[in-house]
Amino acid sequence: MGRSDQDELTAAQIFYPCMQCADIFFLKADICQLGMDQRKVNVLAREYCDDIKRKNKPIILSHHMLPGLQQGQEKMSKSDPSSSVYMEDDEAEVNLKIKKAYCPPKIVEGNPCLEYIKYLVLAWFNEFTVERSEQNGGNKTYKNYEDIIADYESGDLHPADLKPALSKALNKILLPVREHFKNDSTAKELLKRVKAYRVTK
Repeated sequence: MGRSDQDELTAAQIFYPCMQCADIFFLKADICQLGMDQRKVNVLAREYCDDIKRKNKPIILSHHMLPGLQQGQEKMSKSDPSSSVYMEDDEAEVNLKIKKAYCPPKIVEGNPCLEYIKYLVLAWFNEFTVERSEQNGGNKTYKNYEDIIADYESGDLHPADLKPALSKALNKILLPVREHFKNDSTAKELLKRVKAYRVTK
């Protein structure tokens, strides 16, 4: 995967892409949504369809990779639960993760909170509302990312105001998911099983 034919490969380097491709076929997925870091595996799966004469190749939808919530994390990590917000996180967990997230004042580059706003909150609600005291500028609703960036870089929007607004928006997005896991007995049991398998450091 991305290496020249002359390079020596370990068994793991050979088997891992095969296992990733096998996932797509084992799940019988028509549409496969993965991050951009998985694009070579997706191409491999589609090429394999030619080898086995399979007409219906999986449709690949690659999406933007959200960074981890801690400083210097290029992407979220399953082995570090504090690096991302999970679909099954409760309200308190989301609030704590965002509160502890890397979000330096006036710095946009490498700021995961701003990425969450751009790719999740604005994409979901088409706006981002910050609630704050009149002394700190009063409530403000942003309709585009450029205005958020302008205020953030100038210092008019501070992390102490941005983070609670981000937490509130994420919790609002996750509310129907929480209700589903709470009220559907099958979903509740599946969530229990998934949590038992969760990878931790």
